[in-house]
Parts: sequence; C-alpha cells; structure tokens
Amino acid sequence: MGEQKVSLLQDEKQMQNFVRLLLNDVRALEYMIENNWFESGITRIGAEQEMAMVHQKTLKPACIAVEALDKMKKWDWVETELARFNLETNLTPREFKGKCLSLLEKENSSKLNKIRKVVNGMGADIILTGILPTLNKDDLDFHNLTPKKRYFALMESMKQQLIGNNFELRLTGIDELLVRHDSPLLEAVNTSFQIHLQVEPKDFVKMYNIAQTLAAPVMAIAANSPIVFGRRLWHESRIAMFQQAIDTRTTHDHMRERYPRVSFGNGWLQDSVLNIHREDIARFRVLISSDVEENALDMIAKGMTPKLRALQVHNSTVYRWNRPCYGISPNGKPHLRIENRVIPAGPTVLDEVANAAFWLGAMMGMGDKIEDITKKISWADVRDNFGKAARFGIDSNFTWFKDKKIGACELVLKELIPIARAGLKKMKVDAKDISRYLGVIEARAKQHMNGARWQLRAFTKLKNETTRDEALSVLTSSIIENQNKGLPGHKWKMPELTDLKEYRPSKIKVEEFMQTDLFTVQKDDIIELVAEMMDFRKIRYTPVEDTKGNLVGLVNSRLIIRHFIKGNQLNKKNTGTVKDIMTKNPVTISPDATILDAMAKMRDQKVGCLPVVKGKELIGVITEMDFLRISGRLIERLE
Repeated sequence: MGEQKVSLLQDEKQMQNFVRLLLNDVRALEYMIENNWFESGITRIGAEQEMAMVHQKTLKPACIAVEALDKMKKWDWVETELARFNLETNLTPREFKGKCLSLLEKENSSKLNKIRKVVNGMGADIILTGILPTLNKDDLDFHNLTPKKRYFALMESMKQQLIGNNFELRLTGIDELLVRHDSPLLEAVNTSFQIHLQVEPKDFVKMYNIAQTLAAPVMAIAANSPIVFGRRLWHESRIAMFQQAIDTRTTHDHMRERYPRVSFGNGWLQDSVLNIHREDIARFRVLISSDVEENALDMIAKGMTPKLRALQVHNSTVYRWNRPCYGISPNGKPHLRIENRVIPAGPTVLDEVANAAFWLGAMMGMGDKIEDITKKISWADVRDNFGKAARFGIDSNFTWFKDKKIGACELVLKELIPIARAGLKKMKVDAKDISRYLGVIEARAKQHMNGARWQLRAFTKLKNETTRDEALSVLTSSIIENQNKGLPGHKWKMPELTDLKEYRPSKIKVEEFMQTDLFTVQKDDIIELVAEMMDFRKIRYTPVEDTKGNLVGLVNSRLIIRHFIKGNQLNKKNTGTVKDIMTKNPVTISPDATILDAMAKMRDQKVGCLPVVKGKELIGVITEMDFLRISGRLIERLE
C-alpha cells in the first residue's frame, strides 16, 4: 500500500541526506544478492484490491473514505487511496500451491462484503471497475485528495516538477478526450487488481522479461477501463490516464528525450534487478523523503536484514507496469517480487482471480519452458504489443514469437492457456481451481467478450436511447448489480434503461449534460453563413466566439428571421455580418452550476439557450431541448 511516513523535501540538506540513504540501500541490496541472503525454495503470491465508492441514489463518486475507515479502524487490511472515493485492501500472501487461488477469491469476496456492509450503511456502495464511468473531471479537484501527509507531499512534489503550466490528457478512441488539469490527482481515476509473484534473485531477470512479454496478451483479455468522463476511449484507458495524469513533461522545439514516471520500460532487463533501481535513481529525481532511521549498510555489517525504506519510498514514485518489489518474509529473510499492475479492477472477483491465475500460470509455464525470452521476440514487438493491447484490448492483433501475426483471442486460446495450465500444474495448484479460473479466460476468448467490450457495447446502446448522464448511471448500476450476482463478465446481459429503477438528475452539474460539440461563428462572418449553418444542422442557437474561443455573442433563429424580414420589407439584399444582429451580452452559466440552477436561470431570464463559459471561454451550450430530453425520460420512468 506504500510507505505512509513520508514528507515533502524541505531543503537541499534533506534531499542530499535522503539520496545518500537511497544509494546505501542499493549497495545493501547488491550485497544481499551477491551473498545469497534471499529466501529460496518457496514461491508466494499476493494481491491488492482497489475499488471506488458511489452514492446509492446518484451513482456518482462517494467521497467518504475517511469516514468509512473510521468505522473500519479495527481492520488493518483496508486502507486509503489517493482520492476520497477510493479504498484499497491488502490480501494475505500465501504459498503458490494447492487451493491458493480459491482461497484468494474467498478472502477477497469476504473482505469486500464487509466493506460493502459498512458503506451501505452510509448510503453508498462499492464498485470494481478499472475506471468509474460516472466520474467527472471536477471529481478530481484537489479538495477530493485524501487528507494524508503522503498524498499531499506526493501531489505537491509532482506539481513542482511540472515543466509546463498544466497536466494534459490526450486520448482518442471512438471518442476523443483533449483536456488540461491543474492537479496530478487525475491519477485517481484508476483502480486495479495488483498481483504479486515472489521470484528468486537468480531468476529475476528471466522472469521479469517474461512478465514484460506477457503484459500485452494478459491486459488484452482482462481489459475493463474503456470509458473516461463519458468518452469511449482505449479498451484499457488506465494505461494512458496514469501516464498522462502525472506526466510533468511538455513539448519543446528540440528532440531531447524525457521519460515519464509511468512507463512500460525502455528495453529488456539485463544482469540484475539492480539495473531497474539504478536507472530509476539516475533518470527520476527524488520526489518525497521519509523519516528513515536505519543505515542499511550498518545493518548489513551487523548481520541484520534492512527494510530498505529509502529505496521503497523512491520505488513507490516510479510507476512501472511490472514493478520490482522488495520485502522481508515472516522468517526474517528478504525476498523479491514482481508486481503486475496492468490488470484492472473487476468485472467481478471471479474475473480478477481468473486474470491472476492466467498471469501466474503463464509466468511459471513460460519460465519452465523458455530460458531466455529475449531470443524469441524483439523488445520493439513487446513494446508495440503493449500499446496495442491498451488501445484495442481483446480486438488486438499482436506480433508474437518468430514474427507471427496473431489475434489476442487466438493467442490466448491456442498458446497461452495451455502454457498457463502447465505452469499451474507445476506449482501443484488444485486441479478444480485450474479448471475454474482458466475456464473463465477460455470462455472470454471464445465469446470475444471481456469487461471493456461489454462496457463499450452497453454504453453505446444506452447513449443512443437517452442522455449521456443517464446512460452512464444505468451502466454503473448494471455493473454493481452484476458484480453482486457474481456472474463472470462474459455472461452479463446488455443493460436496459428500465434496469435503473430510480434516476435523479437534479444534482447533475451543467458540465455533465451540456452540449460540447458546438457549431460557432465569428462576428465578422456574413449573416447568410450563420443562417445556412443553422438550417444545415437544424439548430436554433449559434454562439459567436473570437479567435481565442471566448464568447462574444449569441445568434438565434428569431434574430435571423427578423433580419431577413426587414431586408425584404426594405427591398434590400441580404447583406450584413453577425455582429450587426447578435446579442452582445448573452445570459451565460458556469459549468459548476447544477441542472436546477440552469433551469431557474432560463425561466427567470426567459431565454431558451445558455452558453456555458469558464472565465470568458466558451466550453458548451445548454438549450431547452436538453431539458425536454431529461424531463421526457423522467416522465417515461414514471409511466
């Protein structure tokens, strides 16, 4: 869950002292590896479960983590996450054998049920999905940061590293998302099911490179994060969202390479796990410090196992999708783990454990079968496959061993499931467990259906039937209901609008239902142009903006008709420009206002259109037709 006792670097002396401790930790790690201090002869697995919380009535994020944790303080396995609407649990590390997988599922379900019972009593529910569909950009404002020293320090240090003026998101899928944000809290959109596999130092390089190779097909079959802020983007949008949310870089007029703190890597791992830590120290500045008291080298000299806290703090601020982790086993010996971070939360606990079984089995099976995977496939193809899997998920086409082109489902069915089955058998995993969990992966691949594809199909269907906000609410409600039933995601039916018994749009903010696909004109355009545009698009209102996107006026169909009638009466040609007829100071509204605020303003001001502005910039439009659609749906629900 990360080291909590950290602080923002206050001065150069503190920075220098922490860096010395960090370098000592790397030297201590090197010594322990070279002198065989590490635990051997046993393989353990573990997992961390992230989740979001939503209000039961509105299905919007429920920022109640602090209050909920106060009611759960007797449980040391549940913790905060970055945002107030997230929680995380630690699942018990267990030896990789026998019924370890079914025990993992049972434990996770039990802990989630306990949390659900607590938050239900607070009018909320929990949901497992890579990105919560009803999340809005405003939910990621700084006031929703969980009030812990670690998070404040991390956010502030990220902002200090920012080269440009803002963090920027640029993703294109079915829809497009182009937006800037002033806080790296955007990272909090992501929730995952992180899996840990203990690996001996002598096998770490081999197994880490296998993990890199498997990342793409595992992500493709497990993808569950296709919708961000009501946009249909990548099948596993977490990959881009995480990188861009904390990307401190900006564009330059030169070709100097700068690397993001969230990355897949730059090449195959060579020689030792130490190479990863050394690269991360050399490439990324220290962001936060820790109240480290131990000197790792002094402890080594005394024959004691150090915690390497400085190294763990720095490692927690560099986000590799396959991340090396250091820990100390119950017997006091150190161990190494590979943490798989590519797998999203959901669709169900069963699906998550199936994803874990698939990855863990494929890791062990491939490790038993292949000594050096770098001789089977190029790094360029592995990196390219990872990008494809993030974008296209289960629809991906990969370049695999011997330059073979193969679809994700075919690769999973014909090659990787047999390898995973052999790997699980090698670890003496219970036969029924192997059949149960790999059966879920097999069914997904045969039906060409995973969480991401289901969400995309469901949201597209609902969006064609109602408003975007209601479609997202129905989708979110359906995910929660299906999770409670426990059916794996490939068996879920498409949701219907009637599945959501109660829809409450009164608290919706303007920016959540305004029109953003705008047709605008400028004040020097001829009136004939705006008239034809309004006829082409069957619209009654056209905002007028300047070259910077600032609102300067509004034209409506009544003004156009009046202009042409007056011209005919005076027997004049249709001359003139937009500035001659536009309303120069139209009534506007802020994106933070609620739908009730907008309705009241339109009623009181007797207007049928409200341009939405932030400062002076035009960012959307609301018309009476938007309210007709919402009220029409509510009447249909009543009927």
